[in-house]
Amino acid sequence: MKHRIVACSFLVCAALSSVLVTRAGAEDSAKKPTQAELQAQAKVTEAQARVLALTKAPGGKVESSELEEENGRLIWSFDISTPGTKNITEVQVDAKEGKVVAVDIETPKDQAKEAAADKKAAKKTKKEKDEDDEDEKDEKPKSKSE
Repeated sequence: MKHRIVACSFLVCAALSSVLVTRAGAEDSAKKPTQAELQAQAKVTEAQARVLALTKAPGGKVESSELEEENGRLIWSFDISTPGTKNITEVQVDAKEGKVVAVDIETPKDQAKEAAADKKAAKKTKKEKDEDDEDEKDEKPKSKSE
């Protein structure tokens, strides 16, 4: 009887370990790529994409730029301000093909909504990271001195 309990305990531990390893592997594959990884995939430089983006907002000034994956596509995204207006022109350039794929005009109201959504997403990401850190802390085996 004692041997069955030990054997069952061993099987339960093995099954749980398998689940944890699978979960950790899935989380690793779901992580966002780093900027260095994205840069390595881009065939169009930021400078080349910037020149192209500015043709869609003549006289504009690039306020920010970002290389990102969006809807499965690697893009350079530029926020361009234009003198005489408070609107921002967002231009997206395919970072592999060098073609403009989207041009959107964002009003100050749109910009405020986007900023609030970005802030909320950043807060959620921080909370998830903190929870993951706490999970890792709980999973670490205690040393004999503890």
